[in-house]
Amino acid sequence: MFAAAQDMSVIASGKTADDVFDIAVNMRPDVMVVDINMPGNVLTAIARATSMNLPTRFLAFTASDSVDMAIAALEAGASGYVLKGATLEELCDAIRHVNMGETHVSPAFASRVVIALRRAQASQQVPRVRFSRREEEVLRLLLRGGTNKEMADALSISEKTVKHYMTVLIQKLNVRNRVEVALAARVLADNGGLFETGAKDLRPH
Repeated sequence: MFAAAQDMSVIASGKTADDVFDIAVNMRPDVMVVDINMPGNVLTAIARATSMNLPTRFLAFTASDSVDMAIAALEAGASGYVLKGATLEELCDAIRHVNMGETHVSPAFASRVVIALRRAQASQQVPRVRFSRREEEVLRLLLRGGTNKEMADALSISEKTVKHYMTVLIQKLNVRNRVEVALAARVLADNGGLFETGAKDLRPH
């Protein structure tokens, strides 16, 4: 499928969760497109590889349109989640985005995730959230797929301080974890609800 994409080349393939981990460790591809329904615990394999700070980024390509599964994949360390109904062009674009360090979830699907998270508050008006300059800088880097270390380096602060800001953002956005912070922040950004203080447009090193 990728033969026509001149900026990509396939260096390995596998069929199980064990293959996912072995390829990530031994061949270190830039991006690995992973079916989360392969035999074995694929999410655990992704989490193990991600914890080793390998250069490989993971893109889940699956038939499952479960919001819970998408969140689980992203929490495990996947940088993207694409449904198998996507076109080859859409999949290739997702691979490129993930390779550039971005978190890629189609906007319509990302909105479904945020809606699910806020289902209990659906009848209430969500107040406009205000962020400090530093919180905006952390959000910008998070939306570009930055890890805690990358954000700490970009902002010249410690990883412990980044974790503190992440805790504050979780509370302000009324979500459960950093993945949900990124998804909620993306929806707010699309509606003009972020970045009011003019914080610098920072990128991870």
